[in-house]
Amino acid sequence: MGLAEPATLAMETAEKQKELSLLLVDDDAELCGMMKEFFAEAGHHLDCAYNGREGLASALNGVYDLAILDVMLPILDGFEVLQQLRRRKDLPVIMLTARVQQQDRIHGLDSGADDYLPKPFEPDELLARIRAVLRRTESASRPESTAVVIGDIRVNAATREVWSAGAPVELTAMEFDLLEMLIRSAGRVVSRDEITAALFDREATPYDRFLDVHISHLRKKLEGGRRLIRTIRGVGYVFTRVA
Repeated sequence: MGLAEPATLAMETAEKQKELSLLLVDDDAELCGMMKEFFAEAGHHLDCAYNGREGLASALNGVYDLAILDVMLPILDGFEVLQQLRRRKDLPVIMLTARVQQQDRIHGLDSGADDYLPKPFEPDELLARIRAVLRRTESASRPESTAVVIGDIRVNAATREVWSAGAPVELTAMEFDLLEMLIRSAGRVVSRDEITAALFDREATPYDRFLDVHISHLRKKLEGGRRLIRTIRGVGYVFTRVA
């Protein structure tokens, strides 16, 4: 096994040293107890809420780095909690689901989830997903001096604003990150593996619809009948240079 680069080691050390404040909303008391112990051993603090109403109140009133939200919850289900939360607060959210239906995962993404993880899961994988989501959030807050302009599409990384034909376009955090990656590589095919590794810090799977959902949203919001984002079947996507 090769040695990690110094920058990688520094980033991993910083991640381990920073104590995270997390919220888990799940009605499985045993799982919550196990997760409390796991995160405490990893140097992080985890609060638990056991139904949707309690979880929403905790997420809105507490100070957390990220919320972990189960789909199947008493009183308010996870989808409703996420939708209400998104209207009132910008908090990173990872959804948990024991359901195998792809449509449930797509529903979560449509509602504004930053990532999802099927049950059962390994705690180490959940922590890795949390770190990946928070890295994206932190990198989004770093100022950059220049905007990227292709045709009538303008992306400003510093303010996280997007314009199409002079009109502002409202994007979710994930849609913005994906668009920025594609437009900075305009004219070059960006593979699904490359996007998944960069944005989610994990490998793409053949049945993962995560990217397809966000690409579909970007097309609807940006293209207006034009073909800006092309799918290269079996490979990935390319943002065309001519808008």
